[in-house]
Amino acid sequence: MPDNIVQLNTELIQRELKDLVKNSVEETLNAMLDAEADRLVNAERYARDEERQGYRAGHYDRSFTTSAGEVNLRMPKLKGVAFETAIIERYRRRETSVEEALIEMYLAGVSVRRIEDITEALWGTKVSPGTISNLNKRAYENIEKWRNRPLEGKYPYIYVDGIFLKRCWGGEYENASVLIAIGVTEDGYREILGAAEGLKEDLESWKNFFVWLKSRGLNGVKLVIGDKALGMVESVGQVFPDAKYQRCTVHFYRNVLSSVPNQKVGTEAKMLKAIHAQEDKAAAREKAKQVIEKLQSMKIGKAARTVETGFEETLTFMSFPAQHWLRIRTNNALERLNREIKRRTKVVGTFPDGESALMLVCARLRHVASSEWGSKRYLNMEHLKSLILSEEGYIAG
Repeated sequence: MPDNIVQLNTELIQRELKDLVKNSVEETLNAMLDAEADRLVNAERYARDEERQGYRAGHYDRSFTTSAGEVNLRMPKLKGVAFETAIIERYRRRETSVEEALIEMYLAGVSVRRIEDITEALWGTKVSPGTISNLNKRAYENIEKWRNRPLEGKYPYIYVDGIFLKRCWGGEYENASVLIAIGVTEDGYREILGAAEGLKEDLESWKNFFVWLKSRGLNGVKLVIGDKALGMVESVGQVFPDAKYQRCTVHFYRNVLSSVPNQKVGTEAKMLKAIHAQEDKAAAREKAKQVIEKLQSMKIGKAARTVETGFEETLTFMSFPAQHWLRIRTNNALERLNREIKRRTKVVGTFPDGESALMLVCARLRHVASSEWGSKRYLNMEHLKSLILSEEGYIAG
């Protein structure tokens, strides 16, 4: 190797850079604390001023963990005025992203030892198992508080579905379902209403789920959109007797096409979609009869029977404003959420129990709810209000 090539000690450089960043953060925070103390007492140190609100009485040390490492803060002591700084809270809000990452790692099944190694690489110090346990406990408390929050206002449309995750139960692995509901408010915005463990996703599970939502304030339901899951349709009628049920057309297509030969799936899919492209229920029913006759002539009797017995409950959306049809005839609004949940939970594989599965699902749902997803208007609900007023006027007349 030539003598004029400079060799760098990368380990030393990285350590020096980390110390430089840590010292910079420490100096900046302490300078901000002193400046805020001056503002609170309304005077600089040692200044004689008639407008002074209080006096300094030294400092006390406080350690504070940041993403740059553990820093030492010199907290000002004041006499005559309380020192309640917003600086630490602002910085802490930025640091919550690190805590959330730790919580997600724990919920995702990352070992405590591995989390310790990761935090040491990020912060220069290990987070103790006790800290991780406290973060996990706090996460559960916050998620449970969000999951059981009161529901205010009315939700004319609600979408419901269940997703299956693997869990270990008594040394054996089995499916665990999580039932999820989202609603559209009277103002047209989507809101995640709740999620709960559904065990076997049967009549009792769905009924308990709907009763729980109703006990938290869910009301004003006009339409429930979902797949024809076992027990779900019956429980809708029991808990929300004034609501109508819309069977997801996409799931209906899948059920029908599962009995169709592969070479004919494309043609039959177009026939099925034509049913729901009609201008009203009468035309849709007529089109459905034509599709049934066509399937029978093609000797696909099972598919014909599926259409004949199921198409009527896929036409409920036509009793609502035409401007809403595209978004209330399928469960796509919830299917996209389910894909995001499955993407996040796939890395876990099998959960140790149902509670862990539910907590991770709710953590992801809460994250989505706080994003742009919940701030965009989904439907113009004035169309529904106008339809209801016109129907009430017709009945009164």
